[in-house]
Amino acid sequence: MRTDTQLKLSVKPWPTIAAVLTVLAAPAFFVFDDVLSGAVLLVLGLAAAWKADRGGCANPMAEAERATPARAHGASRSSYGARIPSLLRDLSLVAIGFGVIRLIPLHAELDDWAMLRFTLALGGAVAVPYLVSRFVYRDRATGFPWRGGGRWGALHWSWLAGVLLLGWLILPFYFIGSGVYRNWPAVDSPELIARLFVGVGAVGIWDELFFICTVFAVMLRHFPAWLANALQAVVFVSFLWELGYRAWGPVLTIPFALVQGVIFLRTRSLGYVVTVHLLFDAVVFAVLVHAHNPELFDIFPTAPY
Repeated sequence: MRTDTQLKLSVKPWPTIAAVLTVLAAPAFFVFDDVLSGAVLLVLGLAAAWKADRGGCANPMAEAERATPARAHGASRSSYGARIPSLLRDLSLVAIGFGVIRLIPLHAELDDWAMLRFTLALGGAVAVPYLVSRFVYRDRATGFPWRGGGRWGALHWSWLAGVLLLGWLILPFYFIGSGVYRNWPAVDSPELIARLFVGVGAVGIWDELFFICTVFAVMLRHFPAWLANALQAVVFVSFLWELGYRAWGPVLTIPFALVQGVIFLRTRSLGYVVTVHLLFDAVVFAVLVHAHNPELFDIFPTAPY
């Protein structure tokens, strides 16, 4: 649920330009594989953030309820007397994450070296911004609120069932009908199937740690929830494109990213959004195995055979 502080955030030109330029580096890096353009966009975005910080364009109520002098070390004070976060520092955390991810190719592979490479790079993309924020900037721009808003109710459990149903109906038609399942390696042995299961689940957890708890969390410090959610969705969809969700995949991944953002706003529970994602990815795993081995998991009525 949004707080009163978030409701008072407004869309201002320089902060918005800075954030848009920064997140546009994601499609440059991950969709078009253009490292130079991505780097230029990051530099321009951080320069615009510097301008926003110096020009007083930041939202004056951004930290009115959340910040303390210890947490907002180095931030400026608003006319309300509360410290406000530095947009430059916060966007630099996103840029650092992009830089760490871009150190490796994101093509799905299941050999030992590929899995180690993914573990180090994706883990670093979450850990390094967190450590920089916590120990260098002396701030808490990112965090991992596992339990969030308390116990799950009937609506929470109903949505989990709905996710399974929607995945069961939609994903076979997408993966098999478009042929994008070929972007994942063929899994024709128990070992490879097990590796695929681990890999799909691990990347699903990482998605929420980076896109929600890092990118979305940073954007929420400066922008209204609707804009922060749209910005994180750009990054989410760009990453999944390079990972293999191509063809008309964005028709699925855009609403999924936006809904995950809304769910996190309402529940404040990393545990819940991770559970949603893992259930969806369980269906992804089953569809990929079935696509490569039609005799396995033959439970999908919408598979276009």
